[in-house]
Amino acid sequence: MKAKKKKNHVPFRLNILFLSVFLLFSTLILRLGVIQIVNGEEYERVSEQTENVTAESTAPRGKMYDRYGRVLVDNNPQFALTYIRTQNTKQAERLELAQKLAEYIEMDTEDVIDRDLKDYWIVTNPEKAKAKLTEKEWEEMESSEAYQLQIERISDKDLEEIKDNPQELEVAAIKRAMDTGYALSSQTIKIGLNEDEIAKVSENLGSLPGIEIQADATREYPYGNTLQTIFGRVGPIPKDELSYYGLRDYERNDKVGISYLEKEYEEYLKGQKEKQTYVTDKSGEPIGEPKVIEGQRGNDLVLSLDIDLQKEVEKILDEELNDARQYGATRGYVVMMDPNTGEILSFAGKEYNNGEFKDRTFGVIGDAYAMGSTVKGATVLTGYQYGVINPNTTLVDEVLYFKDEGKKSSYTANAMGPISDLVALQRSSNVYMWKIAMSMADYDYAPYESSGYDPAAYNELKESFSQFGLGVKTGIDLPGESSGLNGGISEFGKILDFAIGQYDTYTPLQMAQYTSTIANGGYRIEPHLLKEVHEPSEKDGLSDTILFQNTPEVLNKIKMSEEEVAHVQKGMWMVMNTENGTAGTHYPYFQSDDYQAAGKTGTAQIGDGYNLTLVGYAPYDNPEVAISVVVPEVNDSSSGSVNKKIGGRILDAYFELKDEAKKPIGYEEKETE
Repeated sequence: MKAKKKKNHVPFRLNILFLSVFLLFSTLILRLGVIQIVNGEEYERVSEQTENVTAESTAPRGKMYDRYGRVLVDNNPQFALTYIRTQNTKQAERLELAQKLAEYIEMDTEDVIDRDLKDYWIVTNPEKAKAKLTEKEWEEMESSEAYQLQIERISDKDLEEIKDNPQELEVAAIKRAMDTGYALSSQTIKIGLNEDEIAKVSENLGSLPGIEIQADATREYPYGNTLQTIFGRVGPIPKDELSYYGLRDYERNDKVGISYLEKEYEEYLKGQKEKQTYVTDKSGEPIGEPKVIEGQRGNDLVLSLDIDLQKEVEKILDEELNDARQYGATRGYVVMMDPNTGEILSFAGKEYNNGEFKDRTFGVIGDAYAMGSTVKGATVLTGYQYGVINPNTTLVDEVLYFKDEGKKSSYTANAMGPISDLVALQRSSNVYMWKIAMSMADYDYAPYESSGYDPAAYNELKESFSQFGLGVKTGIDLPGESSGLNGGISEFGKILDFAIGQYDTYTPLQMAQYTSTIANGGYRIEPHLLKEVHEPSEKDGLSDTILFQNTPEVLNKIKMSEEEVAHVQKGMWMVMNTENGTAGTHYPYFQSDDYQAAGKTGTAQIGDGYNLTLVGYAPYDNPEVAISVVVPEVNDSSSGSVNKKIGGRILDAYFELKDEAKKPIGYEEKETE
């Protein structure tokens, strides 16, 4: 039987493959034809486009409020003239535009310097500018070198034709502003257009390419000069910070906070710019209308300050310093702080200048002085820490005779005799404090004889004082804080001076932190001005959206026990509430029916002058406000008790203004946590 012949299917499969390839190529050719013939022009246009480029415009900054929601720093709406240039805009085109604008607006020319005028002169006098260099110089030099040589060879006489023509100066000022910005970056030419300028520019916008009129704002201070220094200033980015802001997507011509709170909280206060996104061709020219994303003003800050208390404190400080002018008073400082939270309730500084006391509030964190006996609470607690005394230890206040340091005694006419640590604070015994320091230094005292000592006692005292915030930065949320001056010499006499506050120097804010640490039972709290951050509201007042809420930060707990701290608190109470206290019942300053205060007075002799100081807190049994008062460099050790007068009056003001119906921002929320 014959076998069946197997059918060959290969040719059939090849035919199917060839047909598929033919159909695919036909489809591809047809598609290419559509792309090239039908849509060629459209795709050619698209192919010439580059990435999107975004131009940004300024946005108003956030506002600042006090703890009760009263506006401290506001925005004053104004209209600004802005300019956005394209990447290919030529110098001549910008010059022509500046000349047109000079017909419609008045431009301030004060900031125009000779270098600006030289740039302008080159643009407006091209032939004369070219002649400033020889042909050989033009051939041999790079363009940048040649331009710099042109600038150097422009004479004062060349610039006179511009300086003598006010209209020409205005054009130069306008062009200078236009040249400052980057391509496709909004550059402000003038802020504060008046109605006539707005009308003229608006009528001619069609012939002013790149020019826009935009809403802008300048800072406004409803309470005048009160705390204006601490609020800070807004201005151009400082040259040494261009890299820092550049990494954070700022442009060189942006305005930023350049001092104090405006600088500290720039991240919150800056507005979100309006963005106009352009599609550009290969040459950088915009194609079509931009896509616009609306901007938004910055976030609002709620500060811990009470503006009513602040105004009263400044008034009291001004009045008392003026009265103390007869004693040579030229400066004074006050700090009022919540000892439990670190919130600054009020602070002020004044300096005598040209016949009146003017603001020097920054000195609260930047100026440092020897504070005298106000530090003795820290000295007694240090004695406890190192075991050289215990609560109620009795030492003899007597005249001391040293071989090298000579005769030393407390300020009283007669020695106080045997006294406890409480009486030493009450009556401000220097000798008691010196004996603490001598024991720490292992100094074996004998009249008119010298003894060896351990110089490490100086560093031990310093380290102990730093627990309270003395000699170290407090951590306040303001730039430029000083840590005071460290004397750094561990001689025996300097150790004695340190123990009574007449060697190292401290700031008024450090003194308030130190007092707060004693008042709250031994916790050093970081002081702060920022209470909350809110999203901006389209209506008046604060929005309900809270972005940040400050909470007390404990920097450290002192090494002394709560019982030891309470013992020193009792001594400070005796200062202000007993007959023999240095600010006691025989004075009228702290004898209020509304509160009992505790505190410590101080006098530091510096050369021929005296620093008069005071620290305190109230109420004694439940502290809610701590204070420091510093009046440096007066010529009389009593000087009318100006430190006590100021301290008593500001505490009275605090309790008089205290109003249970007036709750600070965030009060209810914190109560329910």
